[in-house]
Amino acid sequence: MNNKLHNSAGLKQFWLCIGLVASLQVFADNQPQHQPLTLQQCRAMALKQNKSMEAATHQEKYAHHTALSFRANFLPNFELNGMGAYSNIDGSFGMAGGNLPTFLPDAAGQPIPNGGFAYFPGMNLNYKLGWMYTGGISVEQPIYMGGKIRTAYRIARLGRQMASANRKLTEAEVLLESDQAYTLVVKAQEMLEVARSYNLLLEELKKNVESAVRHGLKPKNDLLKVQVKLNESELNIRRAENGLRLAKMNLCHCIGLPLISEVEIDSRLPEVPDGSQLATSPTSDITQRPEYALLQHQEEIARQQVKLQQSEILPQVGVRGSYDYLHGVEVNDRTLFDKGAFTALLNVKVPLFHFGERYHKVRAAKAKWQQTQAERENLNEQMTLELTQAANNLDEARLELAISERSLLQADENRRVSRSQYDAGTEPLSDLLEAQLMWQQAWQTHVESRSQMYLKYVEYLKAAGRLQP
Repeated sequence: MNNKLHNSAGLKQFWLCIGLVASLQVFADNQPQHQPLTLQQCRAMALKQNKSMEAATHQEKYAHHTALSFRANFLPNFELNGMGAYSNIDGSFGMAGGNLPTFLPDAAGQPIPNGGFAYFPGMNLNYKLGWMYTGGISVEQPIYMGGKIRTAYRIARLGRQMASANRKLTEAEVLLESDQAYTLVVKAQEMLEVARSYNLLLEELKKNVESAVRHGLKPKNDLLKVQVKLNESELNIRRAENGLRLAKMNLCHCIGLPLISEVEIDSRLPEVPDGSQLATSPTSDITQRPEYALLQHQEEIARQQVKLQQSEILPQVGVRGSYDYLHGVEVNDRTLFDKGAFTALLNVKVPLFHFGERYHKVRAAKAKWQQTQAERENLNEQMTLELTQAANNLDEARLELAISERSLLQADENRRVSRSQYDAGTEPLSDLLEAQLMWQQAWQTHVESRSQMYLKYVEYLKAAGRLQP
């Protein structure tokens, strides 16, 4: 009986484990497969997580709402107001009654006593403040403020445009940073491939030399030479692996992933247009750069600041209307104020004399405008030089890549010929090792040239204001 119970419990545990394993397998099958990250995906992730990009987006929102708040100054302001107060002040005053003389006019129209009297019954007033309260609605509308409202709204709109240009500039900088990190990973992977290929080449050569040494065809010294080179290649592989690890960590930092994340990329860089396609783009057109728009808006803001200061020396006109209800002040147990009334007000303010304060502010604003103009012209020239230099660097990188391709083909052919001559016994081992090293260096130079050409192309797009997601 106990054995049956034990066997039954064991079967239950067995089928429970089978069900758990099946559930885990179904869960694993439903998980999305890991796909290598493309350049566009890395760009999107970098733009999403970058704090500077987030700050630029919030700045653009701030400028947008600020412009809307200044636009509201063109419209009237409605306000509801009220006030209540209590005071225990009370008192009374009166006048005694009696006979008062009467008067009649004479021939000249002057009043003279006529000997008559009129009875005055007297007067007694009791007052008390008690509770007093008032409430009403008012509306204010500026009519002419010397152009201050319109100028302030223009400045706010320019600030919104500057915030948009600043966001585009930050976006271009983030794209350049992400492209550099991505290209560095591609370069590190290819460098590791070069190091491993060179190591395999030396391993094959070592086997051949060992066989030749055993058969007495080659001296043992050749084997030692190959072993030294093989040791160096192992160190180069380790350096390439460490470089790839650091490059991936830098990419993770750029795209917002934990530094220890294991990421894979598709190892492909976008094709760079040839020189004929870029030749149609002028190397002096900087109007598409966000910095150019920033300088333009900055100068325009300085010009509007002059108008804003000039509005302080012009008349200002505004109207105000209100409807208020007042309740309070009791006289002889009757409320004195207990009704509403409408009030209209026209306000005119004309500046007369302020000892030159406002005129000097206008002159200071004009000087600031002229300073901004000079700075804009200087920075535009610097951006033109930067664009020209970026175009030259791209042209040089294109030529360097073409030369590196030819050098790689020539180094590969030289390696092949040297190997054939060494196998035939007509060339020493040192020449073969040198040919293999030249082949490795030519391959590394080719990898470096391809990555540099793409980076120079991205830098050219940024300098031309055409780097977009």
